[in-house]
Amino acid sequence: MNADYVIVGAGSAGCAMAYRLSEAGKSVLVIEFGGTDAGPFIQMPGALSYPMNMKRYDWGMKSEPEPHLGGRQLVTPRGKVIGGSSSINGMVYVRGHAGDYNHWAESGATGWSYADVLPYFKRMEHWHESGQGGDPDWRGKDGPLHITRGPRDNPLHAAFVEAGEQAGYPVTKDYNGEQQEGFGPMEMTVYKGRRWSAANAYLKPALKRENCDIIRGLARKIVIEDGRAVGVEVERGGKVEVIRAKEEVIVSASSLNSPKLLMLSGIGPAAHLAEHGIECLVDRPGVGQNLQDHLEFYFQYASKQPITLYKYWNLFGKALVGAQWLFTKTGLGASNQFESAAFIRSDKGVDYPDIQYHFLPIAVRYDGQAAAEGHGFQAHVGPMRSPSRGSVTLRSADPKDDPKVLFNYMSEEKDWEDFRKCIRLTREVFGQDAMKPFVKHEIQPGNDLQTDEELNGFIREHVESAYHPCGTCKMGSVTDPMAVVDPECRVIGVEGLRVADSSIFPRITNGNLNGPSIMTGEKASDHILGRRLPSSNAQAWFNPNWETAQR
Repeated sequence: MNADYVIVGAGSAGCAMAYRLSEAGKSVLVIEFGGTDAGPFIQMPGALSYPMNMKRYDWGMKSEPEPHLGGRQLVTPRGKVIGGSSSINGMVYVRGHAGDYNHWAESGATGWSYADVLPYFKRMEHWHESGQGGDPDWRGKDGPLHITRGPRDNPLHAAFVEAGEQAGYPVTKDYNGEQQEGFGPMEMTVYKGRRWSAANAYLKPALKRENCDIIRGLARKIVIEDGRAVGVEVERGGKVEVIRAKEEVIVSASSLNSPKLLMLSGIGPAAHLAEHGIECLVDRPGVGQNLQDHLEFYFQYASKQPITLYKYWNLFGKALVGAQWLFTKTGLGASNQFESAAFIRSDKGVDYPDIQYHFLPIAVRYDGQAAAEGHGFQAHVGPMRSPSRGSVTLRSADPKDDPKVLFNYMSEEKDWEDFRKCIRLTREVFGQDAMKPFVKHEIQPGNDLQTDEELNGFIREHVESAYHPCGTCKMGSVTDPMAVVDPECRVIGVEGLRVADSSIFPRITNGNLNGPSIMTGEKASDHILGRRLPSSNAQAWFNPNWETAQR
């Protein structure tokens, strides 16, 4: 079997590339190990905690014991299903901040500044006006990816935004538009009450074309002949075969599996490959390095009023919500319930937001376990730009083995300072008059934790991954020894091979990574096809007083 382009991984970026390359008349084969996304657990937004915890849909990886978190092993779900992690994620849609992409360009990823990526965000979006304001000129209106907002009819959503305003922060009508900084409505990849994954938006339409097909199997390695990638060795149905690429092989297997596949193929740090008996074809020390993520914890409050989603947190309530969704695709099941958000700066001298809030009108763990005592609500909060860096390395030379993932969370003193700021700034927001009718008491961390030491102890035990791993095949200048791909997404030192997914991010972007991952697939497609959209002249908003004021 062969095609012009062979894409490894039907995730967020891979689906976008399958769509754009086949649209341009190229023949495309997508290799995907995971199965179908049919069934209510994936398609129902309100059921988001289920697929992430199901072996059927998740690779089931864990971090190595994290040395700065008391040896805790954190789960790192990655989608093992068409659509990849866009089929099991929380469906929150964030582009990232203009400052993130300008930093990419300054660090060697030329052509990836905000002016360069904004046209691709607009091309991929189908943004739905919701009567809640927004920046229509900054948004795309006819792309494959539907972006909507929840109804925000629970009074807690408005109270959260008002509390932010009372605390002196700006309000923004569209954090994906001109101004990210501030409190306002959150956006989601949900359409007509269904999860709008990369599979629904891109892959399924692409597969209707005669020149696009999908192959189920495990990619074992990239076949390289005379310095050129010519195909992918795949195991399926107990047999190993080579799927050949006439033009190029494109790896979009995630920030955890893309570096693994490169290393299994002989591309990576020579000494590490030698440890596993793998012949080093291209010595790239950056493969698997530069691993980043967002950590967060859940600030929980007990509610004075019985208005939270807790009233549905029983068998009958869940059945009711599920039935309404099954038959009408409406009701609570049609939203991920993350309907209000905020991005703020932690201090003066920080030029753009470095703290994110997801607000949720129930107090519950992300895996859907252990709803706190009765009615409550919570804000997920965490810093955006941790200086800590981890790595993805091989556990063995067996393609069936998961890689070793060590995030090295909280390894820098600044991480601890940033998290303590998060706690203190959040307490101040929830102490405002707008929250007085609702706040009964602080469940977690709990008011008795006040000193740096007490807060550090809480942080060590309670921070969780926001599931935004990235950076392990860093994009940069060909002269950068730690860069893995050049600004055209081509693997440095190999012909006919590209990587395009969140692994190429030089530095993690603000907020959730699904939007930037899809954008990466959109933009990489144009690099492959030798074209590009003209850059934008739009100027994003930076707080004019950022040097002297925190808000």
